[in-house]
Amino acid sequence: MSRKIAFIGLGIMGKPMAVNLVRAGHHVTGYNLTREPIDALVAAGGHGAGSIAEAVADAEVVITMVPADPQVEQAILGEDGVLAHARPGTLVIDMSSITPQTSIRVDAAAKAAGLRSLDAPVSGGEAGAVEAVLSIMVGGADADFAEAKPLFDALGTTVVHVGPAGAGQTVKAANQLIVAVNIQVLAEAVVFLENAGVDLAAALDVLGGGLAGSTVLNRKKGNMLAREFAPGFRIDLHHKDMGIVTDAARAVGAALPLGAVAAQLVASARANGDGSLDHSALLRGVERLSGREVKQTG
Repeated sequence: MSRKIAFIGLGIMGKPMAVNLVRAGHHVTGYNLTREPIDALVAAGGHGAGSIAEAVADAEVVITMVPADPQVEQAILGEDGVLAHARPGTLVIDMSSITPQTSIRVDAAAKAAGLRSLDAPVSGGEAGAVEAVLSIMVGGADADFAEAKPLFDALGTTVVHVGPAGAGQTVKAANQLIVAVNIQVLAEAVVFLENAGVDLAAALDVLGGGLAGSTVLNRKKGNMLAREFAPGFRIDLHHKDMGIVTDAARAVGAALPLGAVAAQLVASARANGDGSLDHSALLRGVERLSGREVKQTG
């Protein structure tokens, strides 16, 4: 069934997601702070809006995909945000990666305004968004999840309802913890293998076929082999996510010894000017620690 969807935030992830919803037969109206991605959505068969108010005016479902908590608060809770302009009964789905506390606050504000909400962060990076193979972890009411499931199926291949409001963000925090540690240890293995004089491409192929294989290895080995770090998911954003998971873990009394080290290494990469690069550029940090010359970025 075709739905009228407003999509707020057409960045690296949001634009291909909105396009995939158009391809699935939905009426999608997009809004972004810059015009170029709106024009790209229109070229793909979608529609553009000049404001959040215009985008959500006739929407049955509103999806937000923005960088962090402040942008979610502005886009949804702000004076000119979604809750101020959407019709009662509208389903608001935030697919950004933010703190569970902010998602719970958004859910409460939505209910007070006569709307419904889900938190539905994703994993899979730009490639997963383009290919519509994202993993989507969803928090919120059962009935709202059931209504949104066909939309999620147009965006991903693993769609799971993980609990009440905020639960999706908690699972996403765990996801980002696992990904950061995986990328870091893959980077360390790459430098170790290169220093030992091994054929790196061959080594990564055989490692990928064994117990060391992972989605991280498959997705990121090309970046590391070519030393090409165009952002699929920026270190700046992973730094933000590591702050979320370390704070959330502290709140529930969970120790993250490896996670704490990974968070510091992500922070170090950012401090060394790599924040705008893909998180596979954690390799550059290992090269610095190993005394290698690291090419300047930009």
